[in-house]
Amino acid sequence: MKKITYILSTIAITALLSSCDLDRSPFDKISAEELFEDPGSAQAATLGNYVFLKGDKGYDGWSDDLHRMSEYAGDNVMISGGTTDALFFFYNYQRTPNNSRADRFWRNSYRAIVGANRVIEGVKEGESAESDQVIGENLYIRALVYFQMSNVFGRPYNQGTSNLSVPLKLTTDINDLPDRNTVGEVYDQVVKDLLKAEALMSINNGPSFASKEAAQALLSRVYLYMEDHAKAIEYADKVINSGQYTLLSSSEFAVMNTLAPDSNLEAIFSITLTKGIDIPGNEDWYTIGSFYANIDGVGWGEMYASQTYLELVNENPSDLRKSFIEPQYLLDNNDQKIPAVYWVEEIDGGTNYQYQFARTTDNGGGNITFEYSGNTYTLQSETINGKTQYYFNGPNGRQDVTFDFDMDKRNGYPKFFILKASYQELDLHLWSPTVSRLAEMYLNKAEALAKQGSDQAALDNINILRTRANVPEYTLATLPAGKTVLDVVLEERQLELAFEGHRKFDVYRNGRTMDRKYPGTHLNNANPFYEIEPTDNAIIELIPEQQILLQPSLEQNP
Repeated sequence: MKKITYILSTIAITALLSSCDLDRSPFDKISAEELFEDPGSAQAATLGNYVFLKGDKGYDGWSDDLHRMSEYAGDNVMISGGTTDALFFFYNYQRTPNNSRADRFWRNSYRAIVGANRVIEGVKEGESAESDQVIGENLYIRALVYFQMSNVFGRPYNQGTSNLSVPLKLTTDINDLPDRNTVGEVYDQVVKDLLKAEALMSINNGPSFASKEAAQALLSRVYLYMEDHAKAIEYADKVINSGQYTLLSSSEFAVMNTLAPDSNLEAIFSITLTKGIDIPGNEDWYTIGSFYANIDGVGWGEMYASQTYLELVNENPSDLRKSFIEPQYLLDNNDQKIPAVYWVEEIDGGTNYQYQFARTTDNGGGNITFEYSGNTYTLQSETINGKTQYYFNGPNGRQDVTFDFDMDKRNGYPKFFILKASYQELDLHLWSPTVSRLAEMYLNKAEALAKQGSDQAALDNINILRTRANVPEYTLATLPAGKTVLDVVLEERQLELAFEGHRKFDVYRNGRTMDRKYPGTHLNNANPFYEIEPTDNAIIELIPEQQILLQPSLEQNP
């Protein structure tokens, strides 16, 4: 009876706290006047602000929801079935103002912002390097959160600085309830905060904490989004030339997902999670990586690499970016893989796309055949630009195929597990979300240079990463037919930064169309999005309805 009473009391307290979240603005979460009565309190408060980014449990925080909103709306991934989790609405562009994850992201964002504001207000500049460092770290946190909030709830910068973004809350006053600022105003504040953070910070405590170089790295990306190409290059070079970071070797890069941030030589800033503290017990089931893969029976393993990404990464069989994709092959009775061909077939007049698999038989003499739709076909091949392309002549003419092995499937979708968010320190689904790493600096430079017309210099920068990934370098003479330097730079960005939360923003800020004409349950809705234009209202999330109820003056997105 005592146990039951205790459980009911816990539920009542939890309900009370939830009610407070509903009845009061998130701006009032941090208000203790005694916060800075001792010298270590500012550092302790700052650590608390980092916790807002990662969440109390490592999977319920700001970075978790940001990843779902930014990565799932891109073209690197596909879901193999339905889910009741609100993340499904990010994936299929079916926006709702009642999305619980979007609302949590909003609330966690302002908790981190107000926490940062408290430290910025409470610590005096110039008293010591340590106090300036603390102020700088909080300015960085505030800038990072505002930058990503604007990416989620506001239109790309180059679509107009007068478009609405999010409210700029720069105080801890609970009566200060600003309305939505413009995209331009939010970006101006982000740049202002980062420049001041850069000037104040002089201590680098590793990638788990903000630093001068972390501010410079984020400035490089912010300027890139603003299309200030000279500044994007300048700040990328500051990080590259700082001497603080080194690109991982090819062998290290192939297992980058296993490295803790402090062991990753190119990690600039990561939201660091640790096993036992941030991911206790069996809670690997609720992490980002658990949705991408099932490892040793742990994880949902329902979202896989998309056919679009697979085709890109498979253009070079030696590409080390394939190290983060693990096909789940079926085995025969002798534990051997089963040779097969597969391809994507357009069905129902182009309203759906399905994988077709067919096991092959070696009939000797170089003849490999397979059965499909009651007929036997012979596998053909030809060499195109030094690469072997397999195909067969089917009832509708030539059909290009991949010659590989049969795979385990879920609802007909082959399981291409994504491992980039798993295996940190060899733990099943531990991962510290990457905010900035050195490779991005070369990509920022390359994109800015390409847009300035410095084509060879742009290729020089992506070739550094291509060499590391064990793929051939590009020259101006060897660009793929019909592609510009900017095209291949953006493809390299997609390859290198896949599953790190960049793709959605990179497509739309470049005025490009998101092509999602590939297999996945995003096409199973009554009104599916096959292609999403950068001007479509669907590319920005709706302001959470609960926040508008709290503050009716907030204007909803169209």
